[in-house]
Amino acid sequence: MKNRKRLNFFLIAIFILSFSEICSAQTKSLIKRTTYKTENVKFAAGGTISIVGAPNGSVLVEGWQKNEVEISAEIEVNAETETDLAQLAQVIDFVLDENFGHLSIRSVGTHDRIHLKKFGEKFPKSLLTMPFRIDYRIKVPDLCNLEIDGGRGDLNISKVVGAMRINFLHSNAKINLESGNALATFGFGNINVSVASRLGRASRVNFQMANGAINVGLANNLNAEISAKILRAGHIENIFSQLKPHNRAKFTEKLIDAKIGDGGAKLLFTVGDGTIKIQDFKFQGNNLER
Repeated sequence: MKNRKRLNFFLIAIFILSFSEICSAQTKSLIKRTTYKTENVKFAAGGTISIVGAPNGSVLVEGWQKNEVEISAEIEVNAETETDLAQLAQVIDFVLDENFGHLSIRSVGTHDRIHLKKFGEKFPKSLLTMPFRIDYRIKVPDLCNLEIDGGRGDLNISKVVGAMRINFLHSNAKINLESGNALATFGFGNINVSVASRLGRASRVNFQMANGAINVGLANNLNAEISAKILRAGHIENIFSQLKPHNRAKFTEKLIDAKIGDGGAKLLFTVGDGTIKIQDFKFQGNNLER
């Protein structure tokens, strides 16, 4: 019941945001400007990296064996005139904030009222609804924790060992879970999540989707307990032969409560309206093969 209420509330919030954007859509012809920005920050492994994406834009995060974070951003701005583009380019950006063991990467723009105060009251209100997007490619130490908040756009996370907390409005996502805990909430979209066999016995993984699909790939030698739930409309498809009913409970198209191997890690996948598909994958090095 708690999960159901949480997903319902999230879905209402998504509808309000989506409706507001549709109402403010521009009908005049716009010109586009794309700029590129790269920042490198020394950052030791084991810390936490927080990423706040733009209302529209993708986030790609990849681990590497360096004590450094590399942020590459493609910033696309739309406006009616070159003068307007120049004004928007001063506002739309990303900013960094580093404290001991924590790095924040935050998108700023016309959606951020606090940020806009820096430009005074003279900033044209007509530019507040101009569309923009920021697409990120971020390389992080492979041993780190991630906190990611995003709007509409693709999400890709790979080669990262650590805890994850994810909130995304609408996304087609690919997430490879190597180790650690993960809590992820999505509004709409299609999520592909793979779970490696080295996931620790104490790990907790919780993925929630209001409306869409969660496709789960499990390693054949994984030890875990898995629960998959459809709260309203939809069904679960299980083609992973190693799932064994937990406490002899029969699998249904709305609920699977199962054990894999000797049990251990707790995996929970919940969809309000949509589908969950559970299948097996093979892990070879850093590559995931079906």
